[in-house]
Amino acid sequence: MDRFQGQLEHAAEAQSVARPDEVLELAHVRRTELGLTYAGAVTPPEAWQLFQQQAATLIDVRTAPEFKFVGHVPGTANIEWHGKDEVPRTRFLQALREAAAPDSVVLLICRSGVRSHFAAGIAAAAGFERVYNVLEGFEGQIDTCKQRGKINGWRRAGLPWVQD
Repeated sequence: MDRFQGQLEHAAEAQSVARPDEVLELAHVRRTELGLTYAGAVTPPEAWQLFQQQAATLIDVRTAPEFKFVGHVPGTANIEWHGKDEVPRTRFLQALREAAAPDSVVLLICRSGVRSHFAAGIAAAAGFERVYNVLEGFEGQIDTCKQRGKINGWRRAGLPWVQD
């Protein structure tokens, strides 16, 4: 199955999912389908549902300027992910441990779902057993005009966000 086609099918299914355990089970299915090294992946509407129901902590891993000027989900922490180099990785994991317990449900979001994917893998390797990536990210994929926010993503889904 094409991995992105599977994501779209599961996103449609998730619209009717109400209970956090059902959302997380769907995220685990995506883990298998996508060959992820962490707990799984959720769509932006699923992430919002889990966050709203206080079933998960949502952490934005974009840079501070992106978080401030592009916008962010109200109530989220900003813990920058700068890649796999040892010093930034250590800082990231330290801040993550301060924001969430390793056994809690943690959702990571970035611009498009790429940085948060890598951050989730590192977090899982460091002992975060219930860390999930938010597919599509805050701004979504880039379109043919080299613009974001028109194909998918948190903002495109019409979910709550603020800009400082």
